[in-house]
Amino acid sequence: MEKEPDISIVVPLFNEAESLPELHAWIVRVVNEHQFSYEVVFVDDGSKDGSWEVIERLVSEDANVRGIKFQRNYGKSAALHTGFEAAKGRVVITMDADLQDSPDEIPELYRMITEDDLDVVSGWKKKRYDPVSKTIPTKLYNWTARRMTGIHLHDFNCGLKAYRRVVVKSIELYGDMHRYIPVLAKYAGFNKIGEKVVIHQARKYGTTKFGLNRFLNGPLDLMTVVFMGKFGKKPMHFFGAIGALLFLIGFGFAFYLIIDKLLIETTGRLIASRTEFYISLAAMIMGVQFFLTGFLAELVGRNSSTRNVYLVEKEI
Repeated sequence: MEKEPDISIVVPLFNEAESLPELHAWIVRVVNEHQFSYEVVFVDDGSKDGSWEVIERLVSEDANVRGIKFQRNYGKSAALHTGFEAAKGRVVITMDADLQDSPDEIPELYRMITEDDLDVVSGWKKKRYDPVSKTIPTKLYNWTARRMTGIHLHDFNCGLKAYRRVVVKSIELYGDMHRYIPVLAKYAGFNKIGEKVVIHQARKYGTTKFGLNRFLNGPLDLMTVVFMGKFGKKPMHFFGAIGALLFLIGFGFAFYLIIDKLLIETTGRLIASRTEFYISLAAMIMGVQFFLTGFLAELVGRNSSTRNVYLVEKEI
């Protein structure tokens, strides 16, 4: 059988042709100095700047390099998901391709997984070189994520992370869930999550991919992750509880109207002319709708099998 490498380094990228040779050389120097067996998995997320040609050259020069090219741009979560599927190493380390993550952190990340027996180690860019337009939203997201998930990490979105291989094989990434991989790992039962202060470097080539859409999508992604973690396997527990509460409220108002009409009311007013009647009717209808939503969610959840299907143009 083929011997598994000590480390798989998964690098998702989009239009980073200038930085790839330098990043590869840096990774090779570090792993060779520490005598790690390794593989580097570059996942090209539909680049248009010649990144794939650079990866092809690196593959021809280094037998430990693998390349996967998407037919179009799917996003970072898709690239990481596909890279995780391909990874064979005992420890899987992710890093961005823009040289802002330092490969010099690899040995300590590896040690924390193998010797400290952690499932996940998340990097913390304590000193950042990003613009204010990026750092302020990031701090807000991190504070909110800590409050909602109970995971006390300073930097959920840091691209430099390390995992035991079983962790990345057990979680599913889609949408923009890459920001919250530690949360997904926790909900999958991997609770030993650590943190390491890492060096953050100023971008050397290209331009940042951070945009307004990330500012808008971040809170929605966090709510989705928390909901899926708690109710993804049992959506009826969420929708059914709300439906039952609303139906009981509506039934309570209806019961009150009946008793009031039979025993107290003397003016002859029609029940349908009273405000309580419409509250009762609306609450019971909404309760039934929530029940139906729960049933549909259960059906969809048990029959979904095509969410993470991406068109791979080339693989070398």
